[in-house]
Amino acid sequence: MIDLLAVLAPRPVIAIMRAARPDHLLDAATRLVAGGITTIEITLTTPGALDALGAVRAAHPDAVVGAGTVRTPELAHRAIDAGAEFLVSQLLNPDVIDVAHAAGVPMVPGCLTPNEIATAWDHDVQAVKVSPIAPVGGASYLREVRAPMPDVPLIVTGGIEPDQLETYLAAGATAVGLSARLFGDCLDSGDTSMLESRARAVVHLLHRLEPPSAGQPALLRTETSA
Repeated sequence: MIDLLAVLAPRPVIAIMRAARPDHLLDAATRLVAGGITTIEITLTTPGALDALGAVRAAHPDAVVGAGTVRTPELAHRAIDAGAEFLVSQLLNPDVIDVAHAAGVPMVPGCLTPNEIATAWDHDVQAVKVSPIAPVGGASYLREVRAPMPDVPLIVTGGIEPDQLETYLAAGATAVGLSARLFGDCLDSGDTSMLESRARAVVHLLHRLEPPSAGQPALLRTETSA
């Protein structure tokens, strides 16, 4: 089983891809990886998501690619068979967690309330997703939820703007999932030309206070709005 927290530690962001069709997912993933975002979640509500997941993994072996919206054990089995390296859900389904554990694949269940988060953590998961975070108070809600359970790694998603990354991380998020605010309509329109620069801007936001590594130029801040 991969250590998902170790994967996310140097770059705590997950790009969440959800589209009406799968046509542009591979191209979008290529742009993301080129821009420095290498943890990618493809949601199973996207038609053809499992085939796209396999294609992304084959094209980008250095990326970590998972499946999202994994609501049932059947979907969990199918995602794992397709090569998903981690599973994410909007729900807490212990049967899905059991499938993931048996296969040695990290599973991140979705919760919202403190009771749900505590129950999910009791199922020996690596992290718990809090979503949708923005409609219930955003970073302020996260800060209040995290205070009594600082030992639980929380990944937040839902309505987060790229320029809010630092705010959520400062509030205690272990990682942040970016979806529509990162992609705009490019996954449906096919115009992914700006996606690499958006990914680079996200990476820069994460590391803007750190000096560049020796021999590596600093990333320039670019436009992040959709």
